[in-house]
Amino acid sequence: MPKLQKTKKTEKFIRIIPLGGLGEVGRNMTLLEYKDQILIIDMGLKMPEDDMPGIDYVIPNIKYLKGKEKNIVGVVFTHGHYDHIGAIPYLIEKLQYPTLYAPGLAKGIIIRRQQDFPHLKKLDLREVRAKQKIKLGVFSIEFFRQNHNIADNLGLFIKTPLGNIVHTSDFKFDPDPVYDKPTDFEHLRRLAKRGVLVLMSDSTGAEEEGHSLSESTIMENLDKIFAQSKGKIIAATFGSLINRIQQLISLSEKYKRYVAVDGYTMRTNVEICKKLGYIKVKKGTLISPRALQKYPDNKITLICTGAQGEEQAILMRIANREYPYLKIRPNDTVIFSSSVIPGNERTVQRLKDELYRQKAKVYHYKMMDIHASGHARRQELKKMIRIMKPKFFIPVHGQYSMLFNHAELAKECGIPEKNIAILENGDILRVEKEKIRIEKEKAPANYVMVDGLGVGDFGEVVLRDRQALAKDGIFVIITVVNSQTGKVIGSPDIISRGFVYLRRSKDLLSETRRKTVEIVNQAAGQGKSVNWAYVKNIIRNKLGDFLFSKTKKRPMILPVVIEV
Repeated sequence: MPKLQKTKKTEKFIRIIPLGGLGEVGRNMTLLEYKDQILIIDMGLKMPEDDMPGIDYVIPNIKYLKGKEKNIVGVVFTHGHYDHIGAIPYLIEKLQYPTLYAPGLAKGIIIRRQQDFPHLKKLDLREVRAKQKIKLGVFSIEFFRQNHNIADNLGLFIKTPLGNIVHTSDFKFDPDPVYDKPTDFEHLRRLAKRGVLVLMSDSTGAEEEGHSLSESTIMENLDKIFAQSKGKIIAATFGSLINRIQQLISLSEKYKRYVAVDGYTMRTNVEICKKLGYIKVKKGTLISPRALQKYPDNKITLICTGAQGEEQAILMRIANREYPYLKIRPNDTVIFSSSVIPGNERTVQRLKDELYRQKAKVYHYKMMDIHASGHARRQELKKMIRIMKPKFFIPVHGQYSMLFNHAELAKECGIPEKNIAILENGDILRVEKEKIRIEKEKAPANYVMVDGLGVGDFGEVVLRDRQALAKDGIFVIITVVNSQTGKVIGSPDIISRGFVYLRRSKDLLSETRRKTVEIVNQAAGQGKSVNWAYVKNIIRNKLGDFLFSKTKKRPMILPVVIEV
């Protein structure tokens, strides 16, 4: 009897691979991979950290996708914030221009931003809307509306060969939003009834107790400020916080104030939103910043950037008396309609202090509820888990502590610990029908930095050099030598920036010059053929040790040897 051949059992699984957004706030980008098909969710950037001097943005590392570009079935975007769409101009060419799908407002912002990158090809960018369904390879995606602090924010219900994956996008449950509809809980429950294999849920508010503030509460408090303000109103917020900008415009119209908008990102976004109908303004309300001087103080509102204390933003220029179109006067009102991003506390405090010195009335979120986060807090996060009833749970979007605390909430909601995966960027999660596990292989997920026109074209050495310059400065010593004898001519010149004050360090500089002359003359005495590159290394090392022994600082030392 012939032997029956055993058929090889192929185990079905899907991979979930975060390239950014986990263990950090921003740089959101996630891959879903099934066999040879890849779906990309978002493509965002994050702002540089304090120890990244000169860096403009940080974007995801896409080395994992090299050689797999033809496997990309599409890129879907949840909403129009830069931490979800901002990396497109820097990555799209390397990904060979896959088709992009974005909600209306995000699409408008993406198109406008691409105008700043004229060397790139036209994007294949398609608009999607809530309750629309699209099929990208093996992935069938249905979009559902979610409240956030920007219009056209969509969650994703993704049907895969293994089961359904829900990606919440950034969200909150607002029972009484302004210029938006409340959450459609019935629709969420209908989606959940189809069965949810994996829930990927926004974790940004996982450490905040209770329920997020409603925008209607914010509107009421802003109204009180407008009602009692007797001078100019200057309101600073994020350039992408479209809903808040609309609130400020509407209140200005209510109290018969003209409105100027300033700050590059904010002006651009308002222009886009007006064209697309996301911001509604009565005729004659908007004026140019230049025209502010033509109207009485109690008839104008300036909505501007700078609530985070950015050096060149409009509000900082106003505080520093550098803004040409208005000056702070007593009884003027300044509204900070944003929370303070971690790391900006000292800068924002200095900004507020300067405004108080000029006798402005300053309002911020710690004084009264004039800013609401766009992210769900613990009560809402638990409600999302209980509605979706997922088999597996993955907290996304947030620092590790946020992910961890979100996972703890999932346990409270009855999800077994073995069915919860706290991932970090580069982890590859293998999802099967009955279990999940993190694979040993990792995808590259280190920072890729944008510096002017350069994208990731410099390494850690350049960044370390910048950090050294920022910390201890630079020390240049210029030595002129006789090309025949190799001996030093005259006394070396010294240029110091950010290291020591030259006029008060004459003894230190004299000894440094003497040591340099000794090193060069000793090298020259060893023969006519002098390896000056080697000599410069000796100068660098010996002077480095000497200067550290005298100052406890390690400046960047640049020896220059000129033969004449």
